[in-house]
Parts: sequence; C-alpha cells; structure tokens
Amino acid sequence: MGKMVHEELSGEIIGAAMEVLNELKPGLDERLYERALAIELRQRGHVVAAQQSFPAFYRGELIGDLIPDLIVANSIIVDPKVVTTFNDTHVAQMLGYLNIAGLPLALLLNFKNARLEWKRVVSRHASAESEADFRA
Repeated sequence: MGKMVHEELSGEIIGAAMEVLNELKPGLDERLYERALAIELRQRGHVVAAQQSFPAFYRGELIGDLIPDLIVANSIIVDPKVVTTFNDTHVAQMLGYLNIAGLPLALLLNFKNARLEWKRVVSRHASAESEADFRA
C-alpha cells in the first residue's frame, strides 16, 4: 500500500478536532464544532477557508454552488458532523466536493460521541486505491 494522501496534515487536523471535542464535549450543533475547529487550526498556524464557494456546471452552464464547511491549506476539505454513524451519502457528498473543488482529500469528523470518529475520503483522481479509515 502506498503513502497516504496528506498523511501529516490530516493527522494534524484530526489532533485539532480531538482538542475541540475534549473542550466542547459531544453533541453540540455541527456549526459550533466547525467554528471552533477553524479557530483551533488557525491558532496552530494553518490556513483555513470557511464556506468557500465552488461553482458547479452541467454542460457548460452554471447549475449552482457547492460550499464545503472548511478547507485546510487549500488541500483538504473538512466536514464536521454530529451523526450516529457515517453513511454512503456522506462519502458520496465528499467525493462530489472533491471532484468540483479539484482537491485530493476530505475528512469527515464525527463529534457525536466522547471519542472522535473520522473517515478519510480520497478523490478517485488522487489515488487508485480506495482509502477507508474509520476510527472510534
């Protein structure tokens, strides 16, 4: 198996998310975790874009915009969730965002429980192998 896409940066994001969860505790609204995570990542020296808009086109015509929650270092889409478990819809949404944004990696972060859960979603363009990494 090859090297993980953005292994070091994704590890730093997960560490920051753990810090946020430890301080805020589980079960709050997703937007609160999103804002706190942006603050934590910026304090750790990372460039974070929140709610950056990407136009989506169909046959050359604009059909709308996709707006991922956070983008770190112009490299990784970060999507905080408060859900029972990640599902195929979450992964499909991240693959769509990666395709439109032209980025290689998304991180789904679940703040529902006392232990952070995450899932790496790798763009089909970034890696021939499928990366699925669940943590509990």
